[in-house]
Amino acid sequence: MMDKIIPLVLVVLGLGIGLGAGFMLRPAAVEASVEDGDNAAASATEHDYVKLNNQFVIPVVEAGRVASLVVLSLSLETAVGGQEAVYAKEPKLRDSFLQVLFDHANTGGFRGSFTDSDNLIVLRRSLLEAGQRVLGSMLSDVLIIDIMRQDA
Repeated sequence: MMDKIIPLVLVVLGLGIGLGAGFMLRPAAVEASVEDGDNAAASATEHDYVKLNNQFVIPVVEAGRVASLVVLSLSLETAVGGQEAVYAKEPKLRDSFLQVLFDHANTGGFRGSFTDSDNLIVLRRSLLEAGQRVLGSMLSDVLIIDIMRQDA
């Protein structure tokens, strides 16, 4: 009889210890993942994204004629509540952005492999600097949403 009870007691004891250990360790892991999720959610809501209403159309001129057209759509990453300021200054922003885009086109930025990451990094940085001259530090990034080149 004891030969049948000892293995059964060991199984029940092992199961109890395993469940107890799992129960004791589980809340700490859940709390850490919840805190990480809360931090991620908080950092995701620290910015507003404002899509500029109209696309930008930039001619690429070669040998005195329009060789292609580049069409871009931009969104701006701003501080929370920045949408009104962006739309209030949109004409000034568009003018500044167009100047940057024309300069980029004139220096060959839209020729060849124009979607190369090095070209786009330079373009984004230039757009951000121009946008910050208009909006100040409330602008944290310029996002290129769409980009297309139509060769003539």
